[in-house]
Amino acid sequence: MTRPLVEPDRSTASGVSVTPDADLPASTVRPRWLAYAALALAVGAIAWVPLLIRWAAIPGPASAFYRVFIAATVLVPWLAVRRRFSPPGRRAVLVAIGGGVCFGLDLALYNTAVLRTAAATAAFLGNNTPVFVGLGAWWLFRRRPPGAFWGGLALALSGGAIMILSDAWGHTTVGDPVGDVLALIAGIFFAGYLLSAEHLRADMDTLTFNTLAIVGSVVTLLAVCLLMGMPLSGYSVGTWAALAGLGLISQLGAYFALVYALGHLPATVTSVGLLTQLPLTAVLAMVFLREPVTAAQAAGGLLLIAGVWVVNRRRIPNP
Repeated sequence: MTRPLVEPDRSTASGVSVTPDADLPASTVRPRWLAYAALALAVGAIAWVPLLIRWAAIPGPASAFYRVFIAATVLVPWLAVRRRFSPPGRRAVLVAIGGGVCFGLDLALYNTAVLRTAAATAAFLGNNTPVFVGLGAWWLFRRRPPGAFWGGLALALSGGAIMILSDAWGHTTVGDPVGDVLALIAGIFFAGYLLSAEHLRADMDTLTFNTLAIVGSVVTLLAVCLLMGMPLSGYSVGTWAALAGLGLISQLGAYFALVYALGHLPATVTSVGLLTQLPLTAVLAMVFLREPVTAAQAAGGLLLIAGVWVVNRRRIPNP
């Protein structure tokens, strides 16, 4: 997906709780521009995901497998040698792995969507996740969303409908309604991952959760690839380069940069900042993939961003 495997709490990459800058002595406060630079780096790394998926030129589940497998080769050893690691309970482990299963299915569907429809459309539709998180929290945890949530939901659904119907009616040359729907479903699975992360917020630190989750993702995607008979070797140099970019830059690089930004900036800043990946992806697709931004994409994308912003604004208070 166009997002790294990370739970947005205020933790460092090692999983140790971070004190907001405002509460630190003046001598220990790092320049705020570093946090903004980290956020910009994360946004840039995530925005390139659809392009790297296209350049890999292999089935979606296969590129998704290598994205998480490469990241796992770093996260698993790191957790294994970490000195302050305390094993979580069995139930917490199962929930974390279940979140990883959701993340793996999210990537498989999203990567397939990018290969079928316009990269910008897939990015916009795949980032409806905050809406699905709100609905999932209401259904699973009985947390009724605030009134503003429904306004955001209406905006997001209207934007998504405009883009999907435009593709279905043949108003674009690169759009595909099946790919659009796959991107939407991918967002539902990513919401499942985020809900599992939120459920374990008090029981497990960020590094432990992400390591267990990524193991679940690797196993899930490997099983999908084997069951569907997808080749996992014999790729060209260009394909391996794109896969390395997905795993090292868009997954790990974005992960570390985003966790640092979340530890030093208000959640509202990071949540809104991450939305800038969507227009950036559209621009990159226009320049490097020669995919023009249509009026339907622009109108639908703006409505979707507005809806997600409204939902995020009501869900995430400033620390």
